[in-house]
Amino acid sequence: MSSLSDRLTRGSASSPSQVDHARRLVADWQLLADLAFADLTLWVPLQDGAWWCVAQVRPLTAPTSQPEDLIGAEVSGAAAEQLAQAHREGRPVTEGDPDWSGANPRRREVIPVRHDGVVVAVLAKDTNLAATRAPSTLELTYLDIAADLSLMVAAGTFPPRMLEDAEMSPRVGDGLVRLDAAGRAVYASPNALSAYRRMGVVGDVVGSDLAAVTRRVSADRVAGEAVAASIAAAVAGRFPDPMDVENEAATMLVRALPLQAPGAEEGALVLVRDVTDVRRRDRALMTKDATIREIHHRVKNNLQTVAALLRLQARRMTEPAARAALEESVRRVASIAVVHETLAGSREDVVEVDDVLDQVLPMLGDVTSVGPAARIKRVGSIGELPAAAATPLVMAVTELLHNAAVHAFDAGAPGTIVLAAERDGHDLVVHVRDDGRGLPVGFDPAASTGLGLQIVRTLVTTELCGALEMGPPGDGGPGTEAVLTLPGAGRLRR
Repeated sequence: MSSLSDRLTRGSASSPSQVDHARRLVADWQLLADLAFADLTLWVPLQDGAWWCVAQVRPLTAPTSQPEDLIGAEVSGAAAEQLAQAHREGRPVTEGDPDWSGANPRRREVIPVRHDGVVVAVLAKDTNLAATRAPSTLELTYLDIAADLSLMVAAGTFPPRMLEDAEMSPRVGDGLVRLDAAGRAVYASPNALSAYRRMGVVGDVVGSDLAAVTRRVSADRVAGEAVAASIAAAVAGRFPDPMDVENEAATMLVRALPLQAPGAEEGALVLVRDVTDVRRRDRALMTKDATIREIHHRVKNNLQTVAALLRLQARRMTEPAARAALEESVRRVASIAVVHETLAGSREDVVEVDDVLDQVLPMLGDVTSVGPAARIKRVGSIGELPAAAATPLVMAVTELLHNAAVHAFDAGAPGTIVLAAERDGHDLVVHVRDDGRGLPVGFDPAASTGLGLQIVRTLVTTELCGALEMGPPGDGGPGTEAVLTLPGAGRLRR
């Protein structure tokens, strides 16, 4: 199915700002649906005169009146007259008889969605009449606030211009406080009272200055002043960001919204959510994350120490073969240290393999010994992989590059080594190709006893569950090509 932006663009919302406004409304309209106890659908006109439904939300506070999925539905003629009237006249349309024809009788109100003076869509609000009963004080307050927000949608002052985290934002059921133009609470839902009780407020908050009450319960004076200022800003007609207020007993997320409907009494809506357990888990995760990154940092330091000790030992060796073996060990340990260094600076257990290779390649001292004409070219991107796959892959690739640099070229001869990565379905395929003299006659890579190739085969088959092939390049050119195929690794890339 196409995205909401695509569906909006097909209709009347053609400019980027109009599309963004409609998207912000959809991101925040669960609040309106819950307050109105109604289903909401967003409709845009098409060029042929029909109307197209581009988004839908159901209330969490009442039975739905639209159990079917309406996204993508088109209506025209008499069925679309109420939509067309609201769009044409630029005002909410409540005229018309209720629809008693279906299993869920409903009453519809259509609200124009205005942005910068232009009606870009219409919002249909359908109330399930089967659930109608004598409303309580809470329900009457909800409906009154919903009416104000609907008028703000029609005037283009709701939703706010910033797109907020709709999942984390407090819901109507979490706790609701209605403020008058002076910032005093005129109504507080039972859940809002409970949230303030957990924060240590004694008595009813109704009739009190909510900004002052919230400031007093904050353990941090600066944070308390900031939350109080955000509530005052909403009363003044601005849209502040949600903020936490915290003390030793609890943590409460506060979101304040202005109620500035044309012709209605001004005030503000304050939504509160008890997020004590959420914040505790967040702090625990942050502590765990910092501990893991510190472990990676210490492992990196220890590996660098091991590499330094091996390097010192290599300098003391008089036997060339022993010195070369120790120097290769230094390179291998250093490449693993680079992976842990990357993990120490990351907040996730993933590694940007291309960045690691950029740091590892200069460590291949044998590449530079081939001469200035020998160079490594990189084609494509490996991307991010989990640390469990990144470490053996980096080691295997560096071993193949090292082998190519040492064995592929005659002394002083120009040469190029190409490191290429590509996706084959869900598989990751890495090529290491040189344009050197090729494999010796009768050489069998699978039976080779060289330590480098043994390491590569072990890493690829056991750690990466992949396959290694070596031979002449597939296009028939000179040199040797090693191909690493890692099944499923393409799906792990981010």
